Amino acid sequence: MVFLFRDKSISGLIFLLLLLVAVHVHFFITPPAVIANVQEGFISIFVHKYISTLNSSFIFILYILTVYVQAIRLNFALNNVRMFQQQHQTVAMSYILLTGFFTQWSQFSAALVANFFIIWIFIKLAQLHNNPNPKTLLFNTGLIAGITILCYHPAYAIIITLLLVLMIIRPFRIAEWVITLIGIMLPFYFLGAWLYLSNQFHLLKIYLPDFNIHLPVEHINIWLWLSLSVITILLLLGSYYNSISNKRMVIQIRKSWGIIFILFLFLLPVPFLFSNVSLEAAIMCIVPLSAITANVYSNPKRLMLPNILFWLSIVIIIFNNRLLIKQ
Repeated sequence: MVFLFRDKSISGLIFLLLLLVAVHVHFFITPPAVIANVQEGFISIFVHKYISTLNSSFIFILYILTVYVQAIRLNFALNNVRMFQQQHQTVAMSYILLTGFFTQWSQFSAALVANFFIIWIFIKLAQLHNNPNPKTLLFNTGLIAGITILCYHPAYAIIITLLLVLMIIRPFRIAEWVITLIGIMLPFYFLGAWLYLSNQFHLLKIYLPDFNIHLPVEHINIWLWLSLSVITILLLLGSYYNSISNKRMVIQIRKSWGIIFILFLFLLPVPFLFSNVSLEAAIMCIVPLSAITANVYSNPKRLMLPNILFWLSIVIIIFNNRLLIKQ
């Protein structure tokens, strides 16, 4: 099956859509749930107020379109900066497969919508290395990061990622750091000004992240461990194949891969650090994770290992489909 996605073609886009429908075939029996806590930011408020009231069939279509567009957009972005030796669609395939690994990732949530912003920020960061006008790019990236946090509070880790990437990719210039911080803080400034002028400044804390260390999963079973184990195997093998091809990459591409790994590192603990979130918040991790695991599906010359991992993922997805149908 993996060979269908190892080139860049129109037929591959059709196969991706068919794969997405197959991964979430349970939607034909049980409509997708809508998860939104109004304390998580503006996206959650919008999802709770407008999406949760929609017809279940429309929510199904909206979920499929959201995941499909995100997968294609991320795949295009990585191919555009030439992060792989060949153009292919295994990133989109990995993204789609990963959405079926946990039942919480098969729900329409604010975290899923926030992935649009995560992908957008990565695209901006990947342009930093040789950009002729870095100050404008840094301000815009900081502004997007600030808006992202207001829209979905658990995405707070994106600020740390942005500052760390700036430290690694760019030589230290105080003006660039100041411009980046101004971009990050500007959305909060306008929000604070609006609340102050409307005599609601005491409500500011509602729009700020609420930290609380906790375990995001209430019930741990063997299939959860199996899902985590398969993801760990994919991550380790993806990192291994990436390290092999890394030697032949130019500096700019190496730094882009560094952004991916940093993004994964800081998004991973999000479900453990913020109040009112569970495993659904971890769906933000699949943006960098799908890029890393795509190495497993695209780099090996023989298809035996990629196919084994593909069908192992399908087994996990089938069981999660069974769980969702039973609920």
